[in-house]
Amino acid sequence: MTIPPTNPVPRAAAGQLSAPSAWNVANALTVLRLVLVPLFVWLLLRDAGASDGNRLLATAAFVVAIVTDRFDGDIARRWNMVTNFGKIADPIADKALTGAAFIGLSILGDLPWWVTIVVMVREWGVTALRFWVIRHGVMPASRGGKLKTVLQAIALGLYLLPWHSVAVVHWTAIVFMAAAVIVTIVTGLDYVGRGLRLRAAAKRPLP
Repeated sequence: MTIPPTNPVPRAAAGQLSAPSAWNVANALTVLRLVLVPLFVWLLLRDAGASDGNRLLATAAFVVAIVTDRFDGDIARRWNMVTNFGKIADPIADKALTGAAFIGLSILGDLPWWVTIVVMVREWGVTALRFWVIRHGVMPASRGGKLKTVLQAIALGLYLLPWHSVAVVHWTAIVFMAAAVIVTIVTGLDYVGRGLRLRAAAKRPLP
């Protein structure tokens, strides 16, 4: 009597049986970014931002945090380390870092408050919009959104440097910040349109 061979479990199905552990390199980088935020704020606001040494250290902490943001997502996707913790903690860490930088610079008087308010309204508004439409579909980051992130990082890095009084650094920072604000507003409006279209398509009756 021949015993029929047992059907092997498909690789895709086997991969679905065990979710990746939250204890991984990608999430560790995200946690590191969260830990760096209070250190960055303390260094930036210490001595009312008048110490060149503290400003340089604050800039270094900001750059390290931005670099971890660049790599944790790539590592998670490439090595199948995407977890629910990472999905929640990563955007929180991003918003906390850039938000702390904008608010800190406005407190020190280096950046107008209206710039910070416009950026914060857009950032948290888009985050709320994503949750509002999440049951209808996911809104992936657009190219404009990625460009916005790069422009904001460069502009904030230039504003954080202690040499912002130097004409070249000062005007370069202004140009990048102006570009970042424009792209921030435009992409924010684009996300609103995409979100409304996504909800409308989900409510449309099937043919």
